[in-house]
Amino acid sequence: MSKDSPSKFEPFIPAEANIAEFTVRAVITGAILGMVFGASSLYLVLKVGLTVSASIPVAVISLAMFRAWSKTGGRDSTILENNITQTAGSAGESIAFGLGVTMPAILILGFDLELVRVMLVAIMGGLLGILMMIPLRRALIVKEHGVLKYPEGTACAAVLKAGVDDVSRAAASPSAKAEMAAAEAAGLGKSPGAKVIFTGFGLGLLYKTLNVAFKGWKDVPEKVFGAPLKAGSISCEISPELVGVGYIIGPYLGGLMAAGGVLSYLVLIPLIQFFGEGLTSPLAPGTVLISAMSPGQIRGAYVLYIGAGCVAAGGIISLIQAMPTIWHGMKGGLHDIGLASANGAPQEVLRTDRDLSLKFVGIGIVVLLAGILFARSLNMNLLGALLIVVFGFLFVTVSSRLTGEVGSTSNPISGMTVATLLFTCLVFLLIGWTGPAYYVTALSIGGIVCIASSNGGTTSQDLKTGFLVGATPKLQQYAILIGAFGSAVLLGPILMKLNDSAIVYMPAAQVAPAGLHTDVTKLDAEKQSLVGPQHNDDAEKYFAWHKTDTVGGPAGKYLVNEHGDAVWLVDPGINGTYTKRPDGTTVRKFDAPKATLMSYIIKGILDRKLPWALVLFGAMITVALQMSFVPALTFAVGVYLPISSSLPIWIGGMIRMAVDHWLRRRPVYAKMDQLTFNAESDKSPGVLLASGYIAGGAIAGIVIAFLAGVPGVNHLDDAMQKWSTEHNPFFEGANSDLLSLVPYVLLCGFLYLVAKEKLLAPAKQE
Repeated sequence: MSKDSPSKFEPFIPAEANIAEFTVRAVITGAILGMVFGASSLYLVLKVGLTVSASIPVAVISLAMFRAWSKTGGRDSTILENNITQTAGSAGESIAFGLGVTMPAILILGFDLELVRVMLVAIMGGLLGILMMIPLRRALIVKEHGVLKYPEGTACAAVLKAGVDDVSRAAASPSAKAEMAAAEAAGLGKSPGAKVIFTGFGLGLLYKTLNVAFKGWKDVPEKVFGAPLKAGSISCEISPELVGVGYIIGPYLGGLMAAGGVLSYLVLIPLIQFFGEGLTSPLAPGTVLISAMSPGQIRGAYVLYIGAGCVAAGGIISLIQAMPTIWHGMKGGLHDIGLASANGAPQEVLRTDRDLSLKFVGIGIVVLLAGILFARSLNMNLLGALLIVVFGFLFVTVSSRLTGEVGSTSNPISGMTVATLLFTCLVFLLIGWTGPAYYVTALSIGGIVCIASSNGGTTSQDLKTGFLVGATPKLQQYAILIGAFGSAVLLGPILMKLNDSAIVYMPAAQVAPAGLHTDVTKLDAEKQSLVGPQHNDDAEKYFAWHKTDTVGGPAGKYLVNEHGDAVWLVDPGINGTYTKRPDGTTVRKFDAPKATLMSYIIKGILDRKLPWALVLFGAMITVALQMSFVPALTFAVGVYLPISSSLPIWIGGMIRMAVDHWLRRRPVYAKMDQLTFNAESDKSPGVLLASGYIAGGAIAGIVIAFLAGVPGVNHLDDAMQKWSTEHNPFFEGANSDLLSLVPYVLLCGFLYLVAKEKLLAPAKQE
């Protein structure tokens, strides 16, 4: 039997030890940190379709916070308390991913984001994923120990062990004490220091505030080229959160995303300009002459559809590639469940093997499904609820196992969501459910299954961490249920507010000069007012009209007066097309690339009203890349995203590559195999500082978005905009693009030096 066999495994804290674990402060701290990192993850997934694991940053912050409290007279925290904190705090990120991947698609499909609908999807999906994973713990975490590695969970356990307190050290098992002594002798046993992540958070918050709120320097330097590359452009959003994402995901994925942006902005857009500038009439789906279009207008009219085709084809190809792994995971997971139920549980259960009862789990799942079925805003029916049960159980099982094999980052949650939507929409098509109302039903099914699958994987990582440190599984399961509920309640309003903050109301007479009219008696009787900054310009209330065709003007949501005349076209903040308000102020939209994929699957099957030629061009680009053995989905996301979002991710990846190359030359790292080096690198000062950059920058962006439209703040923003435009050479002027790179270079340079362990962290022993 191998040394990793569960019968020989001894956790850090043995089962017979009795130290503080499920405390009020641990749960509340974890839930609050989960909300913070969930909010920052939602901000990221709307911008670039990516999130990063929150477990290690939450663990490091909890270590520092509890240690600081102990210095003011309180007691220090135990390793099991810190584990409860990171468990409660980890759910926010996975819920944010599921929400950002699915719910914005409802805007593309022509509906409103409704708060109750968004919150129900988040709550139901988050809790369902946890409950469905609980019966898998013994099969996947215990029986497969030494086989399923759960890389993020193992790295998080290493961080908790490195910051162990005196009480936990005294209660540790003999093997754990020997492990600590060996790690400290090798120079690998000390925590990299919570001051690193707090410094990153502070710098990210300060940088973003000075940059965006106080207009300190231009936030997106841009260069538009002339002939022979006319309409080609390159730009970079010089924000701390995107360079942090790039550092964490590394140079390979960052390079693939940036390459997709290069194809869009330096090949496709100039190509469309080259062939279309001689046309004397608009080329559909565009509505103005190509010769009169800016690079952004060409992207909005043509390249977005090509990019969406790339993403859709990439998602389907990724699903096909993942099918053998998914099938393997499904068979293994179901087999393990059978073994677990056949063996049964011993009558005297050790503390480290106590789960929530199957009765609790079963009742919880039934209650959640009843809530899903009877929630009017989800437009759910019995077939939809059955599909959620089938796909939810299947993909939670698959996700929990695959997370142990490939980690959370490589877990194909998007592919599982694509499979859910494809099958659901095909079933709906076969039975004739093709009306717009069924778009909401299909998306609700996909959203709940996506969040459940994502949270199932996160739960399994947390339980792996607990298994290694000697936690009580039942208490961890309570903690993540509490953390998931808190994050789900908060993230719905944040998603709504982020969309509202970037809404643009375009005068209907400007987008449809001939005028648009509808019968108000057929519209919802409840009137709406403008939200966001433009509310100050027009406080009237209007009827909402969802126009589904393009006759007389573009499809979309219009606000109409009592006579049925369209007054405003409502362009959403997420996946909208207008980036300037009528007063000339610039709006930074959220692109939500993977939500676009979900909407195209639903619309393509149930509606079939798409510019299929452009979509297929994008699909063929993806096929060509896949035939060249280039991972298609990551590249495809780069084609869809603005290059300003993908380029800074590549820059962060290049910093990571330079740091890893430098560290490999040091004796303490040179002797490690690749897996050990990766584990050390994932809990290094560079990753922690990058996590701080992400959290600080994203939270600043969310706060700025929430303050948009507040009368006093809005006037102050206008005044700062005017002053910086007239007097600040970093913000406006001939050299503003170049000057704005100065603070960005300093930010990146600081990350490089900290990652090399030159600043903020003690050097490893050589």
